[in-house]
Order: sequence, then C-alpha cells, then structure tokens
Amino acid sequence: MPDRLALRLRRHVRTPRQKLVASLATAAVVLGLGGYGISRLTTPEDRSCAAGVARPADSSECIGVNGDGHAFGMPDLGEIAGAIGRENATLKPGEYATVAVLLPLTSTDGGMREKVLHELQGAYAYQYRANHESNSETPKIRLVLANTGKGNAHWRETVDRLVAMTGAPDRLRAVSGVATSSTEVRESVAALTAAGIAVVGTTITADDIANGPGHNRYPGLARVSPTNTDEAKALSHFGRVDAAKAFLVQDTRTGDHYTDTLKAAFTANLAGAPHEPGLFTSPADPTEEGTTANTFRQITHLICDTRAETVFFAGRHTQLRQFINALGSRGCTDRAFTVLTGDEGSYLGADGRLDRKALRAKLTVRYASLAHPDAWNPAPGRKIPATGGSVGAYSTFLTDIARAAKKPVALADGQAIVAYDAMATAVHAIRQATPEGAVYPAKEDVGTQWPQVKGSLRVEGASGWICLDNYGNPYNKAVPIVELTQDGTQRFVQTAWPEGRPPTESCLPPKRG
Repeated sequence: MPDRLALRLRRHVRTPRQKLVASLATAAVVLGLGGYGISRLTTPEDRSCAAGVARPADSSECIGVNGDGHAFGMPDLGEIAGAIGRENATLKPGEYATVAVLLPLTSTDGGMREKVLHELQGAYAYQYRANHESNSETPKIRLVLANTGKGNAHWRETVDRLVAMTGAPDRLRAVSGVATSSTEVRESVAALTAAGIAVVGTTITADDIANGPGHNRYPGLARVSPTNTDEAKALSHFGRVDAAKAFLVQDTRTGDHYTDTLKAAFTANLAGAPHEPGLFTSPADPTEEGTTANTFRQITHLICDTRAETVFFAGRHTQLRQFINALGSRGCTDRAFTVLTGDEGSYLGADGRLDRKALRAKLTVRYASLAHPDAWNPAPGRKIPATGGSVGAYSTFLTDIARAAKKPVALADGQAIVAYDAMATAVHAIRQATPEGAVYPAKEDVGTQWPQVKGSLRVEGASGWICLDNYGNPYNKAVPIVELTQDGTQRFVQTAWPEGRPPTESCLPPKRG
C-alpha cells in the first residue's frame, strides 16, 4: 500500500522541469488567442461599396463618386446608373472630360428621391447626345455620380474626392447637380470653385448662392434656374397682386438659403401689405413633419380675419403641404384664396400626404416652376412665346429623354428638363474652352466661359433660353407658372418673365449697377 501511494503522489506532483514546460505551453496558447483577438481588432473593417465609394465610419450610406454603374444601394437608381455605366464603358482613355452630378443620392425623403432620379435621367439624356449626336465634337463626356448623403451631411468627403479627380485619367472639368439651396450646398460650391472647378447649378435658386456686382464668392459658378428674386418678380408680373389684399406666411428658421431669400423677395414685392407676416418655425431638417401643422391651423384663423385674397408662402415643401391641408379645413371656406409660392411647389404632385380635398375648398395653389413640359409644347389655344425658348429645343429634349428609361420619364416636376439643360451648359463650356488641336480644356478655363453664354452663343435649353450675365446668372429666364389641380396633378398656366416680357432676339443682358 505505501508503495502504491507513493506512486500516485509522484504522478500528481510535477517536477520543476515539467512545470516550466507546462507554463510555456500555456503562455503560447494565451498569446496565440490574444494575437488572434488583437488581429481581429486591428484589421480595418472593409467598408467599401464600389470603386471610389465607401461607408464613412459614422454612417451606413455609400458615399463618394462612381461612374461604373453603382447605384449607391438605391434600387430606384439602378436602371439609370446602369445606363450611365454602359455609356462610360464605351469611352477610351484620354478622349474624354468628366462631369459629375453632385446630389444627395441616398436621401430617404420621398420628394428628394424623385428629384434625384429625374435629375440623373436628364443628365444622362444630354450625355448621350453630347457623345453621339453632336457631329463628333470633342471631348467626349464621361458622367459620374457623386453622393453627398442624406441632407448633404457628407459633402466634404465627396467634394474632396472630386477635387482629386481633376487630373488624369478622370480630368474632371465641371460639376452639375448641386440642387438644393442649403448651407451644405453653399459650402460645397465654395470648395469646388475655390479649387478652380466649374459648377453648374440645376435647381439652386437662392440669391446668396450666386455671384453679382461687387462680390465673386464662387468664381466659376453658373446656374440655369432663375433666382428666388426673379421667381418672385415673375409671380408678381403674372398675378398682378394687390398688396393690400395679400398676406405673407414665412419660416423663421434661418440658414436655409432658399427660404431666406424667398421671403426677402416676397417681402420686397409686398411693401404695401397691411399685416405683419404669419410666422412658423420648421424643424432643423425641413423634410420632417415636426409640430408645424399645429401652427398652420392657427394661422388659417388669422388669415380668415383679414381681407386677404392671395397668400404668399415662403417655406419648404413639407410645410407647404401642411399649410395647404390646414387651409382646406379653414373656418372661412366660403372665401376663395390663391396660394403663391416658389419652385418647392413642384414636389406637391408626388406628395401622398397632400389632402386633395383641400384643393376643392375654393383654394388655388400656384407656384413658379423651373420648367414644365407644356411650356414649349404647342397645343390648341396655347400661344408659344416667339423668343426666350423654342419648340425645336424642347422637341430635341423629348427625343433624348426617351433613351433614359424603359418607361416614360416623369416630366411634370421639371427636374429632368433642368438637369438636361445644366448638362448642356456644362458641355457647351467644356467644348468652348478646349483649344484648337487639344483634346480637353484646362481646368480653370471652363468657368471663364460663362460671360460669353449669351446672344448667339446662348444655350438653347429645353426649359428656355439660357443667356448668362457676366456673373453666371440666367437673364430673364422663362418661369412657368403651374397650378396644382383638384386631383393633385400639375397644370401649366402660362409662362411669366422676371422682366415682365420675353427677352429680345439678341438675349443680351443689360448693364447692371
């Protein structure tokens, strides 16, 4: 028994050498597991989406620039992104200049998503014309999509990428899109133009995202849409509004350049109005519902207390829709009212939350559109202006836009038309700036073309003539006045003009200042 006990004890008591070997083995295992864990922690997560596109550390959105057919995770953009990618694939290295369309491609707002889709369709339609239907003019045009994310929150990453694309092989020569009058867009335009890149705004209308006498904040910026001031002037000429019977409703939130300049323009045109404006404050993100519907219910009571017949509305489309819904159930439904507003009204036709019954309560809603398919489309009883645009240019657009999708592209909101014209303006400047014998222009020379885009060198836009002044702003651009019908569709009323009448055949802006 003692011998057996001794043997068992010897089996359980390890020698110093055995202990050392066991410790080393344990350490190796621990270090191996630790190294595995550390490698997992230190190996960067692959956040790429496609070439030139990745998800920022604080976002699930695909941000960046791509022209290979990537749709940035947005199924409704798949068809048009694919068409652009296929067109780009036909181009040979060294024969093209690049134009980017800068937009919040991954916006979750329904109205903005419609806008983005239509703008891409319009841009592609002109890219195809530039490459196939322009008598083999050079350079050919490569189109890329640049996503700034929801609310343009990631504009800086995308703009930095665009600035890096001005050399070979991309040779970025212009940026289009930049379609909302927000602080982020203003900063984007400032950064791009500071880098010597020409910018062509599509639907930016704010007066302070523009150049003018005494200030050239954005050298190289051009726009194809009239300013808010021009929209307000056109509405005033169209409506012949009696200021004594007008009432202004305006957003108090500052920093939104569309709203700020629109209410300034309306205020200037309503100097004789007898009442102070009705005020509301939209959320920081004006696409959110917030609590403004409650405020509008109260404002409608105040409007009923006045002698007003016309209500000017300075605000974004979500609040505009809430206001119209509130007016539909106002206390004084026996009285007729007309609501006049800026181009944000173009979103209403696709807004499922608009109360169509409100439009049958003696309420007329009209807005200054940036473009409309009936403005230059002949019809019985409709007189087409002799100058300021043409039936031929619009007919060409219809041919081109038919290539942009398998189904007919929606045109009533004007977005595809304006984007097509912006692309036409960018291509015009790129080719005008290309020296004889060269394949493409110097980066800085494209933006210097804007003062020459006038007279016989104007762009024959589908939305009307694009005659730029020396600061890159359209002169006396056609402003279609559109009415929201009782079933929610958009009906063209007539074309109005900031100067009160169409431009002369020469389309030369007068001296300013």
